[in-house]
Amino acid sequence: MRDRHTLLEKTRRDIRRLVKKENQPAGWLGMLFYGGTLGLLFVTPMVLGAYLGRWLDTLAAGYSVRWTVSLIVLGIVTGGYNVFRFIQRH
Repeated sequence: MRDRHTLLEKTRRDIRRLVKKENQPAGWLGMLFYGGTLGLLFVTPMVLGAYLGRWLDTLAAGYSVRWTVSLIVLGIVTGGYNVFRFIQRH
């Protein structure tokens, strides 16, 4: 019986700590990670689009940047959508 009472008290304490943690604003380290995640979600599609577009442009005859510019713009749109969805979920 004593073990059960101890377990219940520890569980209640843990639940109170979790609820308190949820209600507190994020610290500077949490905000740093959050901002870094948003940055990666936005920048990664742009960079991939630039590399893929540059590679496709080297396959074309002559000087062309059509694929590069097009895929960078697509990367910006995709990155913006990624950030929007991430913010909606969190």
